[in-house]
This record gives sequence, structure tokens and C-alpha cells, in this order.
Amino acid sequence: MKNWWKILSVVLLMYVMIMGFLGEVPRQPILNESVRNLYFHVTMWFSMMALLITSVWYSVKYLRNPLEEYDDKAVEFAYTGILFGVLGLITGSLWARFTWGAWWTNDPKLNSVAIGMLIYFAYIILRGSFQDELQRGRISAVYNIFAFVIFMVLIWILPRMTDSLHPGNGGNPGFKPMDTKGTMQIVFRPAIVGWILLGVWITTLRLRLKKLERIQKEL
Repeated sequence: MKNWWKILSVVLLMYVMIMGFLGEVPRQPILNESVRNLYFHVTMWFSMMALLITSVWYSVKYLRNPLEEYDDKAVEFAYTGILFGVLGLITGSLWARFTWGAWWTNDPKLNSVAIGMLIYFAYIILRGSFQDELQRGRISAVYNIFAFVIFMVLIWILPRMTDSLHPGNGGNPGFKPMDTKGTMQIVFRPAIVGWILLGVWITTLRLRLKKLERIQKEL
């Protein structure tokens, strides 16, 4: 079965949806029921990083061997990663509204993520600025690599160097001490796998569509 991983993605995400809304979660002050967003907001961000890493991998391969296939995969994995990043921002904003009392706060991690997303939006604009495919592929590949490095610094390193409202940052405890019974881990980990597989699925569909568009132009 070539599509086993697609079936696995659907099964895992159905499990996450059911357990995410109906399963048992630790009762914590301030967080209350909003802690369920951990299965969506955080796991989408993990999936985004996996997709962006894959995109960078193909950018490196393109610079070593400028094949059209590598450029296509680099850009489509980046686009899907950006989609998951936007979804992460939306779910994070909802979470902030019900725990911190505002849709957006002056939090280092929030601001760093916003800057990182703008860097990747610039990547989309950059690709549309070149007509020559080889030039577009090389320049966007280099930009993609540097954008990823800067993005990782923004979301992983800088927030840990200052105070942050996010769990696990600025001296705040992470979720592990809260989940003493491990009830969240049995949903959290499958959620990461499920969202990553969905991201790969979306990317493969976009790649197939791009291939069909090229065939149509040739005809």
C-alpha cells in the first residue's frame, strides 16, 4: 500500500481531534481547558519546523545540483511550512486571548515569530521577482537557507535570553511537570506525526499540480 502514510495521517489526526476536545487534561491555574491547544498550536509549530528543514535540505541539494525537481520541492515544502506557521500564529493568538487576556502581547517569542514569518513572506515575494528559472532557483535557495537559520535563532535562542510568558521560557515551567500522569503525551506525540504527514501530503499534491501545469504549458 503506497498510501499507508496518508491513512495513518487521517487516523492520527482523528484521534487527536477526539482526544484533544474530549480527553482528560491536567487542571492548571490560568490555563484551564485552554491547555488542549497544546495539541494544535505547539504540534503545528513542530510540523512547520520539520517542513522547513526539508525545504532547506532540497535548497542545499539544488545548489549542489541545480535540478528543477529540487527547486520545486524546496519551494513547496517552504510554502506548506509557512501555512503551518500561519496556523500556529492563529491558534497561538486564540490561546493568548483566553489565558493572557489579549490577542497579542509584547512577548519576545510572539514578536520573534512574527518577524520570522515576515522573513518567509519575503521569500515568496523574492521568488516572484525573477523570470529566469535558474537565477530564481539559486538566489531563493540561498535566501531559504539563511532565512531558516535566522528563524531558528528568533524562535529558539532569543526568547530564552529574556523573560517570556510562554511555558518553558523566561523561567516559566514547561508542560512536562504539569502532565504528571502522562495523559497529554499520548496525544501530543501522535499529533506531531499526524500534522507532519498532513504537511507532506499537502506538499505532494502541490508538486503534482505544478507538474500538471508544466505539461499543460508544453502542450
